[in-house]
Amino acid sequence: MPLALLALAIGAFGIGTTEFVIMGLLPEVAADFQVSIPTAGFLVTGYALGVVLGAPLMTLLGTRVTRKRMLMLLMGLFIVGNLVSALAPVFGVMLAGRVIASLAHGAFFGIGSVVAAGLVAPQKKAGAIAMMFTGLTLANVVGVPLGTYIGQSAGWRTTFVVVALLGVAGLLGVAKLVPEQPRPEGVRIRHELAAFRNVQVLLAMAMTVLGFGGVFAAITYITPMMTGVAGYSASSVTWLLVLFGLGMVGGNLVGGRFADRRLMPMLYVSLGALALVLALFTVTAHNKPAAAVTIVLIGALGFATVPPLQKRVLDQAAGAPTLASAVNIGAFNLGNALAAWLGGLVIAAGLGYTAPNWVGAALAASALVLAVISGLLERRAPTTGGRIVAASASEPVTVTARR
Repeated sequence: MPLALLALAIGAFGIGTTEFVIMGLLPEVAADFQVSIPTAGFLVTGYALGVVLGAPLMTLLGTRVTRKRMLMLLMGLFIVGNLVSALAPVFGVMLAGRVIASLAHGAFFGIGSVVAAGLVAPQKKAGAIAMMFTGLTLANVVGVPLGTYIGQSAGWRTTFVVVALLGVAGLLGVAKLVPEQPRPEGVRIRHELAAFRNVQVLLAMAMTVLGFGGVFAAITYITPMMTGVAGYSASSVTWLLVLFGLGMVGGNLVGGRFADRRLMPMLYVSLGALALVLALFTVTAHNKPAAAVTIVLIGALGFATVPPLQKRVLDQAAGAPTLASAVNIGAFNLGNALAAWLGGLVIAAGLGYTAPNWVGAALAASALVLAVISGLLERRAPTTGGRIVAASASEPVTVTARR
């Protein structure tokens, strides 16, 4: 794998750390600004909404510059946002800093996926995308626990300064290691938007919302579930999340490896197994060892879907992949927000802390149904003499069918 993927992974590590570390620092932030915990929770919600809105916005703004330059500009925006958060005198300024940093999130992963896929041979594209996303998964294993520890011992502002320095490292890495690529000729906003007329692109994004949403339906409420049902102490939750992160790392690498060989079968297996494991979590959550194993499996199966889904979008939007790729990153965050909301509804209805697992299982199963529909539609595509005619985002593309 090219060294340029390391630079992308470093940027992904910083972005992943700043996204999730705030969850472990909410009490400190709330106390410092003298706001309630629910009010401080807007720092999480605001970031997620910023990703959803920023992904298409920043990608469209970047159509007039090279992808390398846009990646550098996005890392610069990320650095500024985290420094604003670190130096914020009042809560509103910190919220603004979180939103500024979030604007870089979706576009960085979207454009980075296109760049990563273009650095390797066609049969290694999903593996290259997975390598970049390894930075995001490692953030949950190393970055978030370490950032939480730094914030609790040296002050939460120090954590955001450290995250800004990670952004500097990512910026320098992109500048030094990512090769300069000419800006694609003829790329226009209308050209990029045309990808969304492809039903396969829309199906892939819907799978992203539902599939990864299934993961967050359970993980969002992991603390009350593990302390109130499994019987773990509150201090053990950090290590359970580390186990979840380790599962994410393994699943991401496996998903990238097998997606390059059999993409749709990989989606069928991972989504089906994810739905089953989430349903079983309603039972295993009552036993400490079983719950720990299940958490690892949820992380692994959930992130095993990420490289194939991202590659699916790139393949189906081949004529104009950049915007579609970035919007698909926003779809992950949309799924997170939707699942967290639905999980909260079933808990509020008095169904217990394990009820979100049923919500997650239903979401993952729905994603599997969409995957099967997508596969069937692809098989029924018009063929002529062993050749499949597939509509790209902008014009018909003839692809030789493999037997």
